[in-house]
Amino acid sequence: MSEPTRRSARTAAVPTVARHGRLKRSSVTLAILKIIGLVTAVAVASVASITGIVVWDLSRQVKTVSLGDPDAPAAPIPEIGAIQGGVNMLLVGSDSRANSVYSYGEDPESELNDVNILLHISQDHTSAVAVSFPRDTFVPIPECDDGDGGTNGPASAQKINTALMYGGGGAKAGLACAVKTVENLTGLTIPFAAIITFDGVIEMSNAVGGVSVCVAEPIEDENTELYLDAGTHNLQGVDALKFLRTRYGVGDGSDVTRISSQQNFLSSLIRQVKSSDTLGDVGKLYGLAGAAVRNMVFSDSLRNIDTLVQIARALQPIDLDKIAFVQYPTYETDGGLEPNYDSAEVLFAAITSDQAVQVQAPPEGERTGTVADPNAPAPDPNAAPAPESTDPAAPPATEVPVTVLPSDVLGQSAAESRCTVGRTLEDQ
Repeated sequence: MSEPTRRSARTAAVPTVARHGRLKRSSVTLAILKIIGLVTAVAVASVASITGIVVWDLSRQVKTVSLGDPDAPAAPIPEIGAIQGGVNMLLVGSDSRANSVYSYGEDPESELNDVNILLHISQDHTSAVAVSFPRDTFVPIPECDDGDGGTNGPASAQKINTALMYGGGGAKAGLACAVKTVENLTGLTIPFAAIITFDGVIEMSNAVGGVSVCVAEPIEDENTELYLDAGTHNLQGVDALKFLRTRYGVGDGSDVTRISSQQNFLSSLIRQVKSSDTLGDVGKLYGLAGAAVRNMVFSDSLRNIDTLVQIARALQPIDLDKIAFVQYPTYETDGGLEPNYDSAEVLFAAITSDQAVQVQAPPEGERTGTVADPNAPAPDPNAAPAPESTDPAAPPATEVPVTVLPSDVLGQSAAESRCTVGRTLEDQ
């Protein structure tokens, strides 16, 4: 079957030859416990009842799509604890304006997966890595169901952001096609996936009360209408979306430097979510869950809300310096980017063997969308080591093996405080 129609303004020539990728609870005395025992029992019963209603309500709102395997067993109903074993989950950011309550300009009348982030959590929950795939990377796209009883593809080399369209869009088999494409490229099996739209980004940022980001130089972008002075900004709502979308206002105006800026945002977000302030705020946590369910489409494997909670809990004990945000390595080619399979092999060998990864400083002159935050506090060499976790669900402390990635695998750890490199109109 012929390839799906694509937006001409964002489509480049396709090469003729393609390579194929292989509450610490406070201690109390026994006397106090006896006095408040009855009150506690009533409170626990009330909370349990409310929680049951909340989970039932959220479960009714979950939208799911099939990943195309009719023989795949349904995800078991788990207990509320960290998920057992490792996790591979693909998060797709769609540019769809369908049913949007906000305005983002003219509807492109097609749907692209412009953001593709693969989250891997190690089997023992001691490390995690989120891999961003630049949208302009030419990759093989396998044959995909089009959602209407037919098929599209295979294609030897198309931009990765067309995978949603090959599957008929996010409301049909598009997510399954994006998963198949990334599985083919990485050699990994990806049982979990979700799509988030522009509205979803806005609602999620509102639910956490905004995300603090550092800007090294002013950002000016007429396309997204984002204008930020140098300094630290708390971004939420439409401003957060503008920051994540801006391309011409950061770095060198490329999608590669935009990803660096997005990773700066995500690193700040994960630090905030892991902080006691956020984790102890029930309103924020419930708001975040509700925003996710109302604004995302999940794979069938994530139909049960408990599974989402389990995946989140698996991240909780991981040290920030063992959570990495990296870019899939590429090099420039005519009309886009070509995968650097040699460097990618090192990255995915580490992921397959559950090793933490360490990002090197980029080579001199290498384009990057962020710089070190000059105001970040320096580590205290005399600081006492962090206390061991008292959570019985947490795995025992172990020495985590680390793979140092090639210098062209750009990124940062969640522990790093960085600033986005802005770009003014006169430089565009």
